[in-house]
Amino acid sequence: MAIKPQNRTPLKTLALLVLLILGLFGGIVAASGAGNPVDAWRPKLGLDLEGGRQIVLAPVIEGGKQINSQQVTQAVSIIRQRVDGSGVSEAEVTTLGQSNIVVSLPGNPDQATLDSLKQSSQLRFRAVICASSSPGVPAGCPSPQAAQPAPSGTSTPNASGEATGTPSAKSTPTASSKATSAPQKSAPSPKKTSSAGAAVPQALRADSTPSPSGTATASKTAKATPSGASTASASPGQEQPKTKPKNASDVAWVTPALTKAYQQLNCKTAKGREQALAPVDKPMVACQTDGREKFILGPSEVTGAHISDASAGYQTGQNGVQTSVVEVALSFDKVGAQQFEKVTARLTPHPEGDPQKRFAIVLDGQVISAPQSQAVIRDGRASITGNFTLDSAKLLADQLKFGALPMSFQVQTSEQISPQLGSEQLKMGIIAGMIGLFLVVIYSLLQYRALGFVTVCSLAIAGLSSYGLVTLLGYTHNFRLTMAGVTGLIVSIGITADSFIVYFERVRDEVRDGRRLRSAVETGWGRARRTILISDGINFLAAAILYVLSESSVKAFAFTLGLTTLVDVVVVVLFTHPLLTILSSTEFFGQGHKWSGFDPVRLGAKKITYAGRGRVSIAGQRPAEGGTA
Repeated sequence: MAIKPQNRTPLKTLALLVLLILGLFGGIVAASGAGNPVDAWRPKLGLDLEGGRQIVLAPVIEGGKQINSQQVTQAVSIIRQRVDGSGVSEAEVTTLGQSNIVVSLPGNPDQATLDSLKQSSQLRFRAVICASSSPGVPAGCPSPQAAQPAPSGTSTPNASGEATGTPSAKSTPTASSKATSAPQKSAPSPKKTSSAGAAVPQALRADSTPSPSGTATASKTAKATPSGASTASASPGQEQPKTKPKNASDVAWVTPALTKAYQQLNCKTAKGREQALAPVDKPMVACQTDGREKFILGPSEVTGAHISDASAGYQTGQNGVQTSVVEVALSFDKVGAQQFEKVTARLTPHPEGDPQKRFAIVLDGQVISAPQSQAVIRDGRASITGNFTLDSAKLLADQLKFGALPMSFQVQTSEQISPQLGSEQLKMGIIAGMIGLFLVVIYSLLQYRALGFVTVCSLAIAGLSSYGLVTLLGYTHNFRLTMAGVTGLIVSIGITADSFIVYFERVRDEVRDGRRLRSAVETGWGRARRTILISDGINFLAAAILYVLSESSVKAFAFTLGLTTLVDVVVVVLFTHPLLTILSSTEFFGQGHKWSGFDPVRLGAKKITYAGRGRVSIAGQRPAEGGTA
């Protein structure tokens, strides 16, 4: 059977919709991996419907100081950012008593997420004085107290080892400086590149240790500092150097006690890697998080509180084209940029392979990355690259971005919690949605007769698309469907049906004016489309404002409402209108069968007759020039 020429464009539009739906569910198959094939097609559920894990954290402040309410509030805020940054949706972070923090995570969170909650967050940038992967004397360190002249461009730390200043807004960069992080395995140094076409060398690179196996590695997850953990870094660092160090990289910091602590430090065991936090103005010994390398580090010079942003992604080359190199983009606020400029100005002149060309990013007493400085970073923006994967780069970016907590934590309890509402309430919600859908279908069939089946098919396509999107977002962004989200999906039935009613009534109005159905469909669509887009636009704007300004369950309602509003626009444009265009060319609908929903007699259409010379005559009106029926 030949395809009518007027139906080719609508058929192509329907084919596009089919491809989009196939791509949507193909994405679910790809994202779900090799898991349970039954579970792959189920949306992930939130705490109120599935339950999850509840962790009670007790804060620990160095020196045994008392915690205040402002610190607890800050901790709750940053932990919530950490949880959301890991992709977990619908998690709850609350306080218990005066100081404890309760974190409730839906489902069965992975170990990396749990570890990120337990780790302390004293994020510091410390200069590397010595580094080695062997248990003997650290490479690059002379005998203790043998002073060396400071390289040019050094900055002398103040009493706390940090530059002073008042935090301010992030500075505007003038040129992008680049950096490289530690690779996971020993590998050739990546080529130096620049961004935005500027001939700027990479600022930081981590393939810097002289030991063959002593390459710094991209961080996995820092471990929490247990209460009472033995400190190989705190007490040795308290010993005063005989020669006053000139800067944070000066080997004069290395005392006999610090060297002994280094030699006794065993980075091959988890217990050996756990170190107490050293004071910011004292040196310390520390291990790489994977235990491959250990360091003697100078006093802290920059803190994590001055990091304004950190993100992971693919690096952009000189010509503006995205490359295959994964990077961690790091930016500081104004104070942090000034401090970091001093650090890189001092480290950059050192030769390749010199440990003192490196600085360590220390979290929870462990080194999560130790890149070497390749250029002076003056604008507070750096890029860390290396043998990263997207996952390992994202983990490092999250540690940098959300790592500035004023305290560390101990896990008091960690237990599974049951659903707050349970399957019975979910079942009742689904039943309520089915009843609403059934009533909409009955109304459509009574009001529009056979045309009502177009409404039924459109609702089915909208429901299938919404279900697929919610399921796909569960795998790609860990979106979890709560009872509030289910409510948003139910409300969307009425919004979707409203769009169809606006379109159908516009077409029927054109039929009442005497147009043939084919012409009425196109004319009615032109008028209805504007109304539908304005209505959906207002709904989406309301959902977006509600999502931004609300918290907890209301945010879930707003998200699903906004998502289904977008689905409504797609279904009306790519399904309802093309399908009605095709149906208008059939005899049943085109000739206005009494059960089609477009019966001219039932609609009270005006009688039109041909008046000659391109004119039509409508009963009760004068003939119109150039009109067509």
